[in-house]
Amino acid sequence: MSDDKPGLLLGKNVPVADKYSPELLYPIPRARARSSLGLGATLPFDGVDLWHAYELCWLNDRGKPVVRVGRFFIPADSPCMVESKSFKLYLNSLNGSTFACEQQLRETLRTDLAAVIGADIELELFAVDAPELDGGVPEGDCLDDLDISVDDSAPGAELLQVGEEVVAEALYSHLLRSLCPVTGQPDWATVYLSYRGRALERESLLRYLIAFRQHQEFHEQCVERMFVDLQGLIEPEFLEIQAFYTRRGGLDINPFRSTDPGAVPLSRMNRQ
Repeated sequence: MSDDKPGLLLGKNVPVADKYSPELLYPIPRARARSSLGLGATLPFDGVDLWHAYELCWLNDRGKPVVRVGRFFIPADSPCMVESKSFKLYLNSLNGSTFACEQQLRETLRTDLAAVIGADIELELFAVDAPELDGGVPEGDCLDDLDISVDDSAPGAELLQVGEEVVAEALYSHLLRSLCPVTGQPDWATVYLSYRGRALERESLLRYLIAFRQHQEFHEQCVERMFVDLQGLIEPEFLEIQAFYTRRGGLDINPFRSTDPGAVPLSRMNRQ
């Protein structure tokens, strides 16, 4: 990180940059949080952090604004993730900047993000009314109508219960809430789980997900915590988890982790 690069901007009042400012992008190393989960260099999952940027705008060579929705694929094995407020401010800095063509803008985004996270990214740009951006509904069974009692337990594998029967099923809940580790502000999400392994007791799974309500951790780290806890219990032949966090500052984050290196994340949910 260069000496003139700003520190963590989350939770601070920051003036809006109106000219291209790649130095605003701030990396968060993944290793420390993963170490707390017992993870080392060899990860038990593949996946991506799928971002949608709904306020992506720049100027063409005649000064006219161009607006797109960006879809960014940040690989889960990158050394760093990008901090969300710094990403928002960086994207805002493009608003008054001129790019000769959309391809130049694409290459600039790829280059700047790769430099911060330490890996190449994939990127798609869409017109704001593109059908590819239509929201979806998860497949499988929703857990939210289960009649359970909830206490103030912190999330942990001890909350989960499993049986001996091996099943293949998809489950989801709209009740995930976690807290930003810097500001303490709440972040809301739908979480989707698909697996083939020892059967999860559904009431225990819902209690476990609700237990994240007072848990302070970044979105990506919450999903990896879920993956590790579940993998250790259900002994899966296959496991994937994706959380669809609602947008903040024109961005939504959808971390996706899977035992299948060829699996692809779902796009976005209606609530986003």
